[in-house]
Amino acid sequence: MSDESYIQLALEIAKKGMGHVSPNPLVGCVIVKNGRIVGAGYHEKYGYSHAEVNAINSANENIEGSTLYVNLEPCSHTGKTPPCTDKIIESKIKRVVIGTLDMNPLVSGSGIKKLKKAGIDVKVGVLEKECINLNKFFFKYILKKIPYVTLKFAQTLDAHIADHNGGSKWITSVDSRRYVHSLRSKYDAVLIGAGTAIKDNPSLTVRLVDGRNPKRIVIDSKLRLGLHLNLFKKNADKGLIILTSEKSRQKQKKLKSLADLGIKVVYVKEEAAGRLDLKHALKELGKLSIASVLVEGGSKIFTSFIKENLFDEILMFMSPKILGCGVPSVSNLGIKSLRQAVKIKVESVKLTGDDVLIELIK
Repeated sequence: MSDESYIQLALEIAKKGMGHVSPNPLVGCVIVKNGRIVGAGYHEKYGYSHAEVNAINSANENIEGSTLYVNLEPCSHTGKTPPCTDKIIESKIKRVVIGTLDMNPLVSGSGIKKLKKAGIDVKVGVLEKECINLNKFFFKYILKKIPYVTLKFAQTLDAHIADHNGGSKWITSVDSRRYVHSLRSKYDAVLIGAGTAIKDNPSLTVRLVDGRNPKRIVIDSKLRLGLHLNLFKKNADKGLIILTSEKSRQKQKKLKSLADLGIKVVYVKEEAAGRLDLKHALKELGKLSIASVLVEGGSKIFTSFIKENLFDEILMFMSPKILGCGVPSVSNLGIKSLRQAVKIKVESVKLTGDDVLIELIK
């Protein structure tokens, strides 16, 4: 097998950590000796041993002189666990093949320098694009201290996310909804506005597939949501977060009720017209170690994220239906001409059941 094949295997192994390692990166590792895989491992859970250590410990024979394949540069600093570079050097591994550099300022390049200084042959940049894409959440978070933001639309062909009465169940197919539940399990949090919480009364949990529930975030600037909603009733894991304005500090009775239910309230600065400052909101979520957010609506929320250029990606589930009128996916952005249009790139297009899923990135 080639270096690319082993790095591809490391990437597949790394994905097993999805939903469990954030805000750490997804890392997989394979150890090869005499053309045979003699060890493999991945970062299984935040705060636990890293992929390289797990792979080395899994080997059932002497790995001296072997080649270690890993999708991300091994760490050379002490965090919650000791440096992986030290374990690699101690194991007398001869060669290390790395998918991509770690963009974390604490690591970037230093792990490679340490390995080379110990006489280890190091190769970097194998399937680099794929390796960077796997950890796009981590890289955004570690560099900017705010989460990666994906806007998820479920819309008709004529770009409506609900009918004239606000009904949206169900625009897309069961297959698309199952895909969204899978997405939820991979993101740290799912975010909606108060309007969507009232109209749809969602739970925002993972039900149609196996996977862990994300944190649920609601933008409720005036703390107006009733405690009868599913988000409040189904909060056994205490994963609900409410983003509200500083003025809400005055609502002591409501805040006491929320605290009793284990709900975290985060205060956010206000902009004009009483809207919350989304940039400040993302910074506050970053402080909570939330590295990725899946925004599920509604139209006002989508519009605000796009207008303020605070998104990284759009996942558009397009159903082969036409409404003619209804709630638009995105409303007025203040754009007056085609030359001012928000430009994004189509990354991929695929079918999900009866629908088309378009992945768009900036």
